[in-house]
Amino acid sequence: MIPGMKQSGAWYRFALLLLTALFAVTLIVSPSRAQSYGADQGFLSLPIETVDIVITNPSGDQAYNAKVIDGLRRYLAFYPGDLFSENRAAFAIARARRSPDLAGITYDYALGRGGGLAVTFRITLAEGAGAERGRGYLLTSDKSDLPVLYDLDGTYVRAKFEALSLYYGNGNAWYGKPEDMLAGNPLVQGEPAGEGYSDWLEGYAHYGLYGITPLTDNFYVYGGLSGLSSGSTGRELFTDETRGYTYFEDAYAGFITGKTDEKGNRLAFNASAGRQRFTLANAFLIANTAGNGDERAALQANARWSADMVALAQLSYNSTRLEAFYVDPDELPAVDSKTKLAGLNVEARPVDGLLVASSYVTGLESEYGYFGPTGSQIGTREGLNVFDARFTYRPNLPSEPGPFLGAEAAVQTHRDIDMFATAGYAEIGYSFTDAAWSPAISYRLGYFSGDDPDTDTYERWDPLLSGGNGEQWVQGANHFKVVQDSNVIAHRIQGRLRPLPAVELVPQLWVFQADSLNNIGGNPALSFLSDDVYGYEANMTVKWFASRNWYVHGHVAYTVPGEAADDALDGEAEDWLSVMLFVRYAL
Repeated sequence: MIPGMKQSGAWYRFALLLLTALFAVTLIVSPSRAQSYGADQGFLSLPIETVDIVITNPSGDQAYNAKVIDGLRRYLAFYPGDLFSENRAAFAIARARRSPDLAGITYDYALGRGGGLAVTFRITLAEGAGAERGRGYLLTSDKSDLPVLYDLDGTYVRAKFEALSLYYGNGNAWYGKPEDMLAGNPLVQGEPAGEGYSDWLEGYAHYGLYGITPLTDNFYVYGGLSGLSSGSTGRELFTDETRGYTYFEDAYAGFITGKTDEKGNRLAFNASAGRQRFTLANAFLIANTAGNGDERAALQANARWSADMVALAQLSYNSTRLEAFYVDPDELPAVDSKTKLAGLNVEARPVDGLLVASSYVTGLESEYGYFGPTGSQIGTREGLNVFDARFTYRPNLPSEPGPFLGAEAAVQTHRDIDMFATAGYAEIGYSFTDAAWSPAISYRLGYFSGDDPDTDTYERWDPLLSGGNGEQWVQGANHFKVVQDSNVIAHRIQGRLRPLPAVELVPQLWVFQADSLNNIGGNPALSFLSDDVYGYEANMTVKWFASRNWYVHGHVAYTVPGEAADDALDGEAEDWLSVMLFVRYAL
């Protein structure tokens, strides 16, 4: 028995809920089969698994075919492990269409065997010179061209429309003790979810225009402008007030330039600035660059991702990339820490299947406080230095069975205070893609240091803007809300199953422990711990990629408090159940 699971029926309740979730998901996903889907932002930001290029009308010269494919592959600069973006793909295609070798190029994507995206580009070789006819609703008045408005001679403009509707329910949220777990929280308005069952509805609509155009053969400018309207009603985690909010989401501009040599090597420079989304690598340090909930509504839908300002410069040579960034996150006014971050990131793929990378992040400005063992503030995030190194390795193609592994290590120091905090993870797994349902299983150990009150050094890890989604660094559907990525040791066993071509199941089992019994700086109700076990969670996520336009996502999560949480709540902590279902449409 794991220490802290003192309730005699805790493991039974834990296993029963996991089996119930598995059975319910099997019933839900059985009726339909589909092949392709859309992925852009938020829940649908998936890594690229494979990139295939197919010539629809290959010439008889195989060497020429190979040269075109190799040159286009390098020009597009899409690599396994990168997060997919529809805008980026469309912009790259618009530039590639100007090549005299190509008469046309399209792309599609499907769910890969390893849980990412299998992207396929289809090209048509040119048969002599000829004027490009172009496409897009403004040129053809053909509604089937939407959302493309204009696509001719490298100039590409598309409309964006995305709508999402979400249902969320909780049984005994905050372990049934919101009055303790939310004491002093500035986001609380009215009556938040707590003991018993409560639920709410929320949604958003995201709409805008994105485009790119050439100024010369090798210099393109691009930009995007969009708005987002969101709303919530019901009794959610912090409030029972009905809210609605509309504001800009994206508002950025940039340019890209580069050249490809006679061997097909691609050197490119990309720079942009404005309101836009930014994720650093795997979301371990930076992902949640905008706040949701409170007056903005759409707490669980994570409607907003764009920071107030992101300035980004990227230099890439084939698959090696160097980027410099500045991030001013769009925080909620009620909890605005006025944080501004900057840093560098370098990534390389020295051999097939291996990614090695390193990052540096520094706190330029911030009022986010660090608190010592007595509860007094000893410093802020301003002056923070973060050094990070990581790798992932998969010796086989994602479509083939085989092992995969990865690890990351990071250190935080400070220019003004004595600080040495550490964090990292190690993960190992195996994918059985040749078996029924293409199962994969992995174990990940995540570590984020706590502060030892017996030393003069401050050791509590600052989570920065870590997060992303439930398979990145949102650790536990329920438990993450209580203990985020600081002073925690998280054990995760994760599966991945494909019962149908367009349906994926992701079960997870979690054990959460504290690194230090001193938890000052975390949830005030858990500032001083009697035990190192926070709790346990079983959750199941189901994803149905019904079509390129429609996506359905749901989860069931059941969390059992450990002795640390139960003792902090005077032995009255209840098990926490949450259910969620959303439907997304994207044009």
